[in-house]
Amino acid sequence: MGRADTGTRERILTSAERLLLEAGYDRVSVRAVCAAAGLNPAAVHYHFGSKEALVAALLEARLGPLWQTTLDDLAAGSPDVRAVVAALIAPLAELAADPTGRLYLHLLARLVLGRRPVRWAATWFRLDPWVALLRDLVPGLDAATAERRWLLTFDLVLGQFGDPLAGDRVLSPAAVAALTAFVSAGLALSPEEE
Repeated sequence: MGRADTGTRERILTSAERLLLEAGYDRVSVRAVCAAAGLNPAAVHYHFGSKEALVAALLEARLGPLWQTTLDDLAAGSPDVRAVVAALIAPLAELAADPTGRLYLHLLARLVLGRRPVRWAATWFRLDPWVALLRDLVPGLDAATAERRWLLTFDLVLGQFGDPLAGDRVLSPAAVAALTAFVSAGLALSPEEE
């Protein structure tokens, strides 16, 4: 991607982020994002393909760095399930305390919980690395069971942090600890215990 394309993509992402903060997902159109970025109405479709792909790129750009290195390091080492879950949940708890962070959580929940057909580019936004990691941590766990466990985990976690109906609710440290323990226990079950 050339420097001009990178600059244009970032202008679109910045404009989309501002508009989404001001008006919310349902009230922001692709045309409005292009107008706010001072671009041709087709620019979002050219650079991203759709509004959902634009939102996915925004989330990857803004949220990816929050846990990319930590999860890469954990996957390369020999973590336990609780350490992986804590690495997933801790950044989400921090985001929930900030209006911009809550926007990201609402958008992420919308795409993930709605099972939107998004082609994630960043590793930890896709399901397969999570499945592989859990299979490494829980001997004998098959891929279908690991996938099902992660889908339930993401449903629960994003429901707690990204539910737009929850408004400005911020989970207490005790609630975050309980969520981490609960999810860890479910993920770590041996295949025989399920």
